[in-house]
Amino acid sequence: MIDGARITVTVPAFNEERLIEQTIRSIPELVDSIIVVDDASTDGTAAKVDGCGDQRVRLIKRPKNGGVGAAIVSGYRGFLEDGGDICVVMAGDAQMDPADLGPLIRPITTGIADYVKGNRLITTDVRAVMPRGRFVGNIVFTMLTKIASGYWHVVDSQCGYAAISRKTLEQLDLDAIYQRYGVPNDLLIKLNVVQARVCDVPVRAIYDEEVSGINPWTAIPKISLLLLRGFWWRMWQRYVLRDFHPLVLLYAFGSLFVAIGGAGAVWIACLRLFVDQNVTNPTVMGVAIFLIVGIQSLLFAMTFDMLHNSDLRVRAQ
Repeated sequence: MIDGARITVTVPAFNEERLIEQTIRSIPELVDSIIVVDDASTDGTAAKVDGCGDQRVRLIKRPKNGGVGAAIVSGYRGFLEDGGDICVVMAGDAQMDPADLGPLIRPITTGIADYVKGNRLITTDVRAVMPRGRFVGNIVFTMLTKIASGYWHVVDSQCGYAAISRKTLEQLDLDAIYQRYGVPNDLLIKLNVVQARVCDVPVRAIYDEEVSGINPWTAIPKISLLLLRGFWWRMWQRYVLRDFHPLVLLYAFGSLFVAIGGAGAVWIACLRLFVDQNVTNPTVMGVAIFLIVGIQSLLFAMTFDMLHNSDLRVRAQ
């Protein structure tokens, strides 16, 4: 236990026979139970878990590979069955420092947060440790996730090292959580709808022996589409079904006006560059008005969204 709370660590693992034992051995004794989810590995991951000798370990074998999100959900279900108080997600590739587990849990045990996630980008050595492509991609997705989720204070959206309280997890529809890479982004969107208080804490970035299975050429468009769908789903749930706020109209009309103005600007550019045809000043002014009004509407909507979610912004003490 930590601060009187029963702690469960769930470890999603797929083909992690090289590092899964190291990960399990590194989990502090203060953790009450460990749930390892074998996502239909084709190597000896399950055998390594069975032979680790740690009495706290429970192995869940998925019959079919579903992705990291599906494995995490399986771990969450096991946690809810076991009756713990806080569930922490740690990857099976020894990429998460167990020394950060205590600070990750404390905002929940002290009652200031419902969900706490790691922030690797705040550490001083992250640029030297994290591969450049991941660092740049993380920055981009962090900005997009801020807009999509409404948690404007959250940084390092791709960090999966996170803790959640039992009460908050019970409010989520686990069947609706995204099953592949991108689950941290999707989870933040769904947490905003149930108005969970979210907190960032610094964690160490570790990149050593693990081999990434992420293909950026497929992950980037999938996560971008996930964030776009999740954003409008959040607008519908938070600001239409559960309550009404005019910011949803500002987002809708702002997006429409920017799209019309952007299409008009491209059309004007094509006429001038490829057809050598002059465009009347009223047409140019009309396109400019659409863009200006659209951008202003989006900025106002973002401002209202920040203010409306300010009570969900908490910081670790």
